[in-house]
Amino acid sequence: MSKNLGTDIAIRARNVTLTLGTRAAPTTILKGIDLDIAAGSSVAILGPSGSGKSSLMAILSGLERASGGTVEVADVAYADLDEDGLARARRGRVGIVLQAFHLLPTMTALENVAVPLELAGVDDAFACAAAELEAVGLGHRLTHYPVQLSGGEQQRVAIARAVSGGPKILFADEPTGNLDGATSGTIVDLLFDRRRAAGATLVIITHDPSLAERCDRVLTMRDGLIVADSSRS
Repeated sequence: MSKNLGTDIAIRARNVTLTLGTRAAPTTILKGIDLDIAAGSSVAILGPSGSGKSSLMAILSGLERASGGTVEVADVAYADLDEDGLARARRGRVGIVLQAFHLLPTMTALENVAVPLELAGVDDAFACAAAELEAVGLGHRLTHYPVQLSGGEQQRVAIARAVSGGPKILFADEPTGNLDGATSGTIVDLLFDRRRAAGATLVIITHDPSLAERCDRVLTMRDGLIVADSSRS
């Protein structure tokens, strides 16, 4: 299913499939996804566990290779790239926030944000990281290690890390899945705020219909297919 929301397309997928397992016992996860996502839009992908939504995000973000079909993200065709090329394509173009925060435990909050910027060749990486952490309300926690931070604070660091490079596209996979209800609301507000500040396209994987309602468009997946596609009027 495909819906063209405008001439400026951030993500274009055509007949995307994903098959895992062995040749003798293959498991088909995605069964031919066609999708256009307009630049600057916010899109939620809903669906039950096992529907393929996280696998689709992994392919669109360049963390996983499709078994078939084509994917173009931020004007880059993934099929033409090797693993190093995919990593370079993500750098500066794609930010990712996951349910598990994936912070390096031996690095401070500041280092967790600044080191990826340094690896990407950003000038004044530590100053940029400090500014982004200040923007997510953690200016007073720069020197704290992940173990010294609450779950909500760790997710704030993860959001700061994802948006600090000025990505064109921001992916979030169940970003509040490990947080309590009150903290979840704050994190969602922050995610949308930082996305607006970056001017990024936002793609959220979620089980939560109330979170999906905040997006411009909602896709519903089932059994490896997009079965519904609705836009907010």
